Amino acid sequence: MYLGIDLGTSAVKTVLVDGVQRVIASESRALTIDSPRSGYFEQDPAQWIAATFATLDALRASHGQELAAVEGIGLSGQMHGATLLDASDTPLRPCILWNDGRSAAECRLLEQRWPALRATTGNKAMPGFTAPKLLWIATHEPEIFAATRRVLMPKAYLRLVLSGEAIEDVSDASGSLWLDAARRDWSDAALAATGLSRAHMPRLVEGCAPAARLRGELAQRWGMVRRPMIAGGAGDNPAGAIGIGAIKPGTAFISLGTSGALLAPSDHIAANPDRVVHTFCHAIPGMWIEAGAILSAASCLAWAARLFGVSEAELLAPLGASPQAPSPVNFLPYLAGERTPHDDPIVRGMLDGLSHGTDRTAIVQAVLEGVAFALADCRDALGDAGIAVTEADVIGGGSRSRFWLAVLANILNIPIHRFADGETGAAFGAARLGRLAVTGEAIESVCTPPRRVETLEPDRALVNAYAARRPAWRELYRPRH
Repeated sequence: MYLGIDLGTSAVKTVLVDGVQRVIASESRALTIDSPRSGYFEQDPAQWIAATFATLDALRASHGQELAAVEGIGLSGQMHGATLLDASDTPLRPCILWNDGRSAAECRLLEQRWPALRATTGNKAMPGFTAPKLLWIATHEPEIFAATRRVLMPKAYLRLVLSGEAIEDVSDASGSLWLDAARRDWSDAALAATGLSRAHMPRLVEGCAPAARLRGELAQRWGMVRRPMIAGGAGDNPAGAIGIGAIKPGTAFISLGTSGALLAPSDHIAANPDRVVHTFCHAIPGMWIEAGAILSAASCLAWAARLFGVSEAELLAPLGASPQAPSPVNFLPYLAGERTPHDDPIVRGMLDGLSHGTDRTAIVQAVLEGVAFALADCRDALGDAGIAVTEADVIGGGSRSRFWLAVLANILNIPIHRFADGETGAAFGAARLGRLAVTGEAIESVCTPPRRVETLEPDRALVNAYAARRPAWRELYRPRH
């Protein structure tokens, strides 16, 4: 048996997977986000631990025999967060999250201090990444910076609590701006540019490699026969790739979680930082992932649900299975700023084209279309890097909506594939990494694609209608700086 634990932004999800890769059970616990100022987003690391332990306690109560047989654990997690620890490994402040936009000025300073940043990391300095957050801390909270003895990303902090060891995998480390992407190792020049050294960093491993064992007292708490091995694990999107078998060039997938991304595995670095394409190490050796990322995807639907005071399912129900025509309303989904292709943490969302006749359904459809248009921008940026996306699988909570997938098929003008359990991708991928760390099996024999339950093909009339609408949607973006 194997466990996959996905430390997301809105929830921790834990899945229990057997030897033939069936999900035997799953548990989830919600997380909350604090926003002390506009554009600031933080979480208390204690939440992550409490939520994780709650999922495992629940699994012991419901599936104690299966949990007792767990041999390997894989972790996946939200990327880029800055968890600052003191000399006793106690968090000094809340973790600054991936969607936090406060460090735009520090990004400019970092690129001035270290001109080789883009060539070395494969990425442009943006507020979402970890390194600029540390420069912000050094300027605005110098006492915190001075007390910082270790910097961990969220899932590495969870691993520290579970195992007692500070270890990070190279895929998650890629989102820090401290990693030399080609060498898959920390860059001393990058660390020096933020006033840090390797002493502040966790040890690096590949995602499928054994990293550390679960603490004995925790194995006893959850009734485990032996102390399971914890794999290196992966950032949430690389873990999602492992979960759907996206381990070779020529595959592509869309993640519709709190944020969104269009991702393509590659056997070489195809960086395009000027167009805000992200380059990350994959969770398996010798592979990378090129990605276009948007800061708000399924969170846009959650925003609309709060606005109208109903559930997301109630919002989606009147839409049916597929669009008949584009919504008369345009929605710019930049509720927390944007990454690809704009790198603009200040821009905000917009509804355009409202009239007395506009109803809730038109607005909800526009929200889904706005996210799809933003992903089309990501597709174009990947194309500029030489990566052609001709079809895509979809994972994440948004993959439950057939209507949304039909919108994506028509706006991107490619076939879109749906899985039966697409929303479990990252946690399931983490469980696969936990298995690989224990068994040493061939990666391709474990990381197989799940069965696709449906393919949504583009409809020529809708493709043309959305192509005609896209220029007006793009004109809505106006930089504020």
